[in-house]
Amino acid sequence: MRLSSALVRTLTGRPSTRTLLIALTASGSLVLASCATFDDSTSASGDWQPTAELTPERGPQPDLPEVGGEREPDAPERTREPIPPPDGCTDHDPAVIATCLGPVGAVAALPPHGTEIGALAGERESGTVHAAVEGADPREFASLEVDATGDGGLTGLALSPTYHEDRLVYAYISTEEDNRVVRFAEDGDATPVLTGIPKGDSGNAGALGHGGDGTLLVATGDGGDPDAAEDPDSLAGKVLRIDRSGDAAEGNPEPDSPVIAGGLHSPGGLCASQDGTRSWVTDQGGSVDRLYRIEPGEDLSAPAWTWEDRPGVAGCADWSDLLMVTTSNTGSIQSMPIDEDGVITAEPQVSDTRQDGNGYGRIADVDVISKEVAVAGTVNKAGGDPVSSDDRVVLLLRPEAGSGGAD
Repeated sequence: MRLSSALVRTLTGRPSTRTLLIALTASGSLVLASCATFDDSTSASGDWQPTAELTPERGPQPDLPEVGGEREPDAPERTREPIPPPDGCTDHDPAVIATCLGPVGAVAALPPHGTEIGALAGERESGTVHAAVEGADPREFASLEVDATGDGGLTGLALSPTYHEDRLVYAYISTEEDNRVVRFAEDGDATPVLTGIPKGDSGNAGALGHGGDGTLLVATGDGGDPDAAEDPDSLAGKVLRIDRSGDAAEGNPEPDSPVIAGGLHSPGGLCASQDGTRSWVTDQGGSVDRLYRIEPGEDLSAPAWTWEDRPGVAGCADWSDLLMVTTSNTGSIQSMPIDEDGVITAEPQVSDTRQDGNGYGRIADVDVISKEVAVAGTVNKAGGDPVSSDDRVVLLLRPEAGSGGAD
């Protein structure tokens, strides 16, 4: 398959800060290597040394105009190309790579294979993980037993730091007894990695990310007990840093503790820069939504950004000069320019993704595929306004970093 064309969604006339660009590629398929049978004594435990983090390859780079900013004086104005509405589970938007799923609680980008791009997508309520690859029908990758009550279920996915070798995937799930991290291979059973994270009537959602040095980061909810987020002896409401066996990672502030930060209530997403030098977590707890930069050993008390209108901050993506946050309530993408020190330098640019704008509605998790492309999952069946092809997995082109301004 080769990248053949690109679709640009704009308002008629010159682009605005609300423009959202979507990558369009020709049909294709991804042939994944068959999964080996793993001896749990070697794949799941035992001595392990950190290895280089799996980082996205460059992948497909559509030749598209930039998001935001002013149109060049001599550049032709672009008209909006209408997309027919979905017909059942058939979605005519070529940026959509999977349809008719349950609310997508988590996505994890697969390593690009030539020009073929895709992701694993986990249904929050059912625990089913699908492999969604552009140009191919989604297929079931694994099925995890979950308890979706109290906003729990399957809410986090991350490829193993050595996925190219072991083909293992990690998930944050809720069970009847607790919240936990598990790992699994395609068509394999889930193996517990970290158990005993407190579970309650609410605050059970969690998120996973890479620590940049072969470790995993885990964001946990407070399990309905806000005080637990401040309790250093509780795993609730924390950011954890673990090795792939679930033990406290080497270099943590407290050598025998996986906790590196506390103060979360209902985390929506967790992400790190491509070089692993910084990481972020979003939180919907309390009267406002917050974005925190994670500083190991320091509580999450000073947010990097606050949203008083509570859009439902969810997934995030760090593109070195741009931080993108998706929202699960208002259907928007918040794009914030950041400097080389990771400091937000301007108010968010807001791109509208609501269905009435021929968009995708509510978006939860997002993950970076390449330097230009991300993948996201929608949650319109969970209180939104779903269309016939919801819920969906979609490809998004990264917005342009600029001074912007909140809409």
